Amino acid sequence: MQKNQITQLFGIEIPIIQAGMIWASGWRLASAVSNAGGLGIIGSGSMYPAVLEEHIQKCKLNTNKPFAVNLPMLYPDIDKHIQTIIEHRVPIVFTSAGNPKTYTSTLKEHGIKVVHVVSSSKFALKAQDAGCDAVVAEGFEAGGHNGREETTSMVLIPAVCEAVQIPVIAAGGIATGKQMLAAMILGASGVQMGSRFIASEEASSHINFKKLVLETKEGDTQLSLKNLTPVRLIKNEFFEMVKEAEEKGSTKETLEILLGKGRAKKGMFEGDLEEGELEIGQASCLIKKIMPAAEIVEEVWNEYLTAKENLIS
Repeated sequence: MQKNQITQLFGIEIPIIQAGMIWASGWRLASAVSNAGGLGIIGSGSMYPAVLEEHIQKCKLNTNKPFAVNLPMLYPDIDKHIQTIIEHRVPIVFTSAGNPKTYTSTLKEHGIKVVHVVSSSKFALKAQDAGCDAVVAEGFEAGGHNGREETTSMVLIPAVCEAVQIPVIAAGGIATGKQMLAAMILGASGVQMGSRFIASEEASSHINFKKLVLETKEGDTQLSLKNLTPVRLIKNEFFEMVKEAEEKGSTKETLEILLGKGRAKKGMFEGDLEEGELEIGQASCLIKKIMPAAEIVEEVWNEYLTAKENLIS
């Protein structure tokens, strides 16, 4: 067991955390990562309250190890999700896309550890002041919803580590053990990976999407929808529609109509690679095959240990 601030905080063996990705991280993926010694996370952002409850129950049936729920605070039924999390005694919650003060104290009153995802030192300090147990410093390279500051992980991680006293988890552009070592050298106590686990057998994302991820190269993703909520996407027909609208100076209302409802589900869950929204990070260009989640954890961890040993020698 690798003992450091993050493994001790969560009661896990290896400081590798699977991100809570919409339409990709249900109970199968979360339980597989937790059983492998990391921390699996159920992504509640694409779930109705009853669906989240089902995934929590099934996750508990499939692992006796700690797991977490990711809670995007933009979600419309967030109060119901909070109630479900408390009722089923979820041990850890990762909050994002909102003010950490809103629910942190409520969750901690029920013995739940709270981690908040941030894109700057300023927001990291707010999370610390709100009572969060740790923060995820997510760099510009990350897939999905992203910060407006466009600060890369190599700059963000040491800046956040210097700003706060609570443990820092590095995210954004991390898919290998060597990258994990770099993040730890910069001061992080663990890493969170999303894109790498998209290409896992247990991820609930569509096989068309998983195969496309394996084909991406550098430059195939770009931050988009900056006038709404910035999100990194694979360049496809939908991305080009958004890009054209933004270049024409379209209003937020026009972009919201273009985005519509269910666009992410259409792409990542139903496998429409042209008209769907395909969220993935820059690290996708380093992913070469679809693997069981446990093998991903093992491969990244062993590569980290080997790289660390080689660095010392």
